[in-house]
Amino acid sequence: MSQSPADLTRALLDAARKAGADAADAVALDGTSVSIDVRAGQLEQAERAEGRDLGLRVLVGQRVASVSTSDTRPETLATLAERAVAMAREAPEDPYVGLADPDQLARDWDIAALELADPTAEPSASELEDDARTAETAALAVEGVVQVQSASASYSAQNVAIAATNGFEGAYSRTSRSRSCVASAGEGLKMERDYDGDGRTFQSDLRDAAEIGRIAGERAVDRLNPRRPKTGAYPVLYDERIAASLIGHLSAATNGSSIARGSSWLLNAMGEDVLPKGMSLREDPHRPRAASSRPFDGEGLPTRKRVLVQDGVLQGWTLDLANARKLGMESTGNAARGTSGGIGPACWNLELTQGTQSRADLMAQMGTGLLVTSMIGSTINPNTGDYSRGAAGWWIENGKPVYPVSGVTIAGNLREMLKTLIPANDARPWLSRVVPSLLVEGLTLAGD
Repeated sequence: MSQSPADLTRALLDAARKAGADAADAVALDGTSVSIDVRAGQLEQAERAEGRDLGLRVLVGQRVASVSTSDTRPETLATLAERAVAMAREAPEDPYVGLADPDQLARDWDIAALELADPTAEPSASELEDDARTAETAALAVEGVVQVQSASASYSAQNVAIAATNGFEGAYSRTSRSRSCVASAGEGLKMERDYDGDGRTFQSDLRDAAEIGRIAGERAVDRLNPRRPKTGAYPVLYDERIAASLIGHLSAATNGSSIARGSSWLLNAMGEDVLPKGMSLREDPHRPRAASSRPFDGEGLPTRKRVLVQDGVLQGWTLDLANARKLGMESTGNAARGTSGGIGPACWNLELTQGTQSRADLMAQMGTGLLVTSMIGSTINPNTGDYSRGAAGWWIENGKPVYPVSGVTIAGNLREMLKTLIPANDARPWLSRVVPSLLVEGLTLAGD
């Protein structure tokens, strides 16, 4: 890996120009990842990967093609560019494709302020194994836990570079560190499992491995002997662990590609109430040590703070250049891209307004209903917002958990559900989606 990612993007652009491209942009990624899995006190799996991936997008008039490779030899880059140009000449015209204008490009960003990469040395494989063993031991020490299905620790570091023939060049580095544990309790068909884990940019912020293992074990034991409540309409409290899924459905419905295709249940909702009054949804791509922070997007435009929902009212769409042009709007600096495939809009760091009550306060307020701690499957109608998901958690009576629940289905309509949200005050501030536990009124539960 003698050439830097920035050097390689420049080499790709030179190759594209020589091959006859009218314009081009390129992305280069290189990095290292290490992962360790422990099971039954033994090393189950150890992986280390070092790799480099390159992506090139070329434009010939209004025709576009994208190609990728992991081979960095000059002759390979030349061949890659020639093939990309040949592909573009055969592609249909797209009136909305094109690079950013030079005056739209990001400049003078402060990488240090984002704290995307931990300067601490890469952990050794033995250190990661110790983390995994510690988590497994702590989980097994919980009375009722019969086995740990997986205890893992991992580390990754990545360098990213993007360049384009419009003059943009940018690069940054990113690190990630994680610990996780999945524990099982019970026997045979009555076995239940649950998990805990943590992922951070900086190793010093990572939660203790023993704590993660203990919580995974306690959660698994708590799920033993589940029951199914009677079918009916009840309030549902989404635990903070899974409440972000509701906001994920909202952000997907405001994605510019869905809006441009006409396949969103929020298609004509601009300026309308989509959340309760007093609640806002904000995006901050400059939050330090957050996994989705970045100084510029995949097209070289500056990222910026913005408000998707203000005081309950929908403010706008999430847009890259092409979808913005389709809609007669401006890009919001949310273009996401990898080394292969195209470019599309994506949200970075989202934060929902928190409430003043604890999760326990909301349980007391709901009286009788379901506290959801995990979900499986998903049936979402993108055009109507009709919602159906399998769920497990705790049945609440008189504001208190009385027995674990499994095998139920929650159904409703997202447009109606989101307008009834009541937020708790328990969101974890370091996540990419800072969303507290959320109480939703009047959902249909399919049980016994």
